[in-house]
Amino acid sequence: MRHLKLIQVFLKVNLQMALAYRADTLMNMLVNLMWLGWELLSLTIIFSNTQTLAGWQLGELIILLGVFRIITMLMFIIIWPATEKFNSSIRDGSFDYVLLQPVNSLFVVSFSRITVWRVWDLLLAIILITAGMNMTGELLQPINLFFFVLLTVSGILIIYSLWVFLIALTFWFIKFDNNVTILHALLDAGRYPVMVYPYWLQVIVTFIIPVAVATTVPVQALQGVLAGQQIIMYLLISGISLVFANVFWKFGIKKYSGASS
Repeated sequence: MRHLKLIQVFLKVNLQMALAYRADTLMNMLVNLMWLGWELLSLTIIFSNTQTLAGWQLGELIILLGVFRIITMLMFIIIWPATEKFNSSIRDGSFDYVLLQPVNSLFVVSFSRITVWRVWDLLLAIILITAGMNMTGELLQPINLFFFVLLTVSGILIIYSLWVFLIALTFWFIKFDNNVTILHALLDAGRYPVMVYPYWLQVIVTFIIPVAVATTVPVQALQGVLAGQQIIMYLLISGISLVFANVFWKFGIKKYSGASS
């Protein structure tokens, strides 16, 4: 309950910050729509020359784009602003005050800065996923929808875990300001089905840096092509990633020597 109350406080403060710059928020939303238009245009151009892409139809690619935008929403709502604040706090020593607070330090780092207006991306993503489902013309099975939602949440946790690992490296490399840029570059691999990549790259983005598990896999669950063992395996990847990220974060906390050093 304490954590939920803190999230409410964080949301209130960040909402006030967003409302203080309404014109900027509106402009960012318009730019976001322009990027969405460009992404849809790119898919239209691709499918004007082919019927499928690695066996995927246009509707399925639009669903994938919706999932990708949900992950991107996570990047812009939490990861980008939190990383900027965290990196500076390590350099100037203000991270000491985070450690002094009677709450989990990773929780504070993750949710103290939230770009509230980017929740707009969630609405766009739902519209894309719904439109893609209609375009496929296939009868949606409730069990497939359940696993789709479950694996989408699982994918969000995987990307969050990758982010925690990357920012924790700042405890060792103080000037490591490109940590989120690296994550964003890795995430771009999830914009298309993992099948379009060579086999060796499929293995990397599925098991080593499991970006594909965050994007391609939920859509496969919606298609009903995943076996029960595969679903369990992907959920385990998510759980292992989260545990490893938390352990690595705590290890980094021990490495942190504070502003007095």
